[in-house]
Amino acid sequence: MTVRMTRATLVAATAVALSVALAAPAAATPAGAGGHDATRKAIQAAVDAGVPGVTATGKDGHRTWSATAGVGNLKTGKPRSADDRYRVGSITKTFVATVLLQLEAEGRLSLDDSVEKWLPGLVRGNGHDGGRVTLRQLLNHTSGIFNYTADDDFGRTYFLKDGFFEHRYDTHRPEELVALAMTHKPDFEPGTSWNYSNTNFVLAGMVVEKVTGRPYGDAIRARIIEPLHLTATSVPGTRVTVPGPSSRAYSKLAETATGPTYDVTKINPSLAHAAGEMVSSSTDLGRFYAALLRGRLLPREQLAEMTTTVPMSETNGYGLGLMKAELTCGVTVWGHGGGIHGSISEAVTTRDGRKSLAFNFNGDWSGDAGAVVEAEFCGKEPVRAGSRAGADPERRAGSGVRFAPPRIG
Repeated sequence: MTVRMTRATLVAATAVALSVALAAPAAATPAGAGGHDATRKAIQAAVDAGVPGVTATGKDGHRTWSATAGVGNLKTGKPRSADDRYRVGSITKTFVATVLLQLEAEGRLSLDDSVEKWLPGLVRGNGHDGGRVTLRQLLNHTSGIFNYTADDDFGRTYFLKDGFFEHRYDTHRPEELVALAMTHKPDFEPGTSWNYSNTNFVLAGMVVEKVTGRPYGDAIRARIIEPLHLTATSVPGTRVTVPGPSSRAYSKLAETATGPTYDVTKINPSLAHAAGEMVSSSTDLGRFYAALLRGRLLPREQLAEMTTTVPMSETNGYGLGLMKAELTCGVTVWGHGGGIHGSISEAVTTRDGRKSLAFNFNGDWSGDAGAVVEAEFCGKEPVRAGSRAGADPERRAGSGVRFAPPRIG
């Protein structure tokens, strides 16, 4: 979740105005038929604000509904599909944290272990000391470790037009990403504050690999994807394409929301590694978060640890790879959001897992994801197409989605 669930967005000067196309999968209720009119309007408002297309799937009790708006391909005009697979960015973090907590439940590690214990000598330099950082502090972003995607050279190389098209297929080793972070000073002393850092979860993925002796993606597949039958979910590694069915992904690759729109669908996602490389669908994400919050993936003790939060803002907190947000109507939702080139995603659920929503924008410069969540859980219709709803927490304070220019988050 981008959470606080609201984020400032750069609104495109010209809007794509297309009607919402309701998908009707088996046993699904069209958005609006069961009280989802506000959500449908918020999805359309994102398209009116410039997002090429939106796909969303929600569940309310035993009823599932899906809705789409806009297009999945700007050249052909092909609409988005409720079955679209897309890059989920930092939603990957919840999967990684779940695996680490499973390993703790099995007695194979402790969240109070130091990073140095598992990755000796890796977190060191410029004031960084892996012996003083715990695995728990990685998962709740209280480590103080610098966020490698905030490095200026990294941003110019991978998130602006010239650098992107030259380097989009580069392969990155996680050790290289951590080494880049080590060229900067820590944000703060471990455990004394909170700041979102993708480096934390690159390290967490490396710990999974050290403990299991296998790539972290293998653990996610064996422990989460296969047991939950998440058939649209994958850990791509260095694969540059998104499996079908899928839509194209678009970005401005610039500091502003104006200018040309570029197709950025193909990219080597190793630049995100365990911080944000996964691919999924709205249906799979809803199933994952509902199963997680209902205790199907973690014992009670580990789920309690995951849902113990540190403050992000007055109304929101960050647990272990999991965000908590209190919406304007008083409803509390749990989940995560994610962004990577041309893709902004949100997946949230109530604590009992009964009501969930997951959706994706296939453009990274516009649209109000927070308004979609408020619409679904609070019935709050957008004030106007493209209206803003506050500062983005990852971009400005460190959580959720970070774009314009796009960042991994």
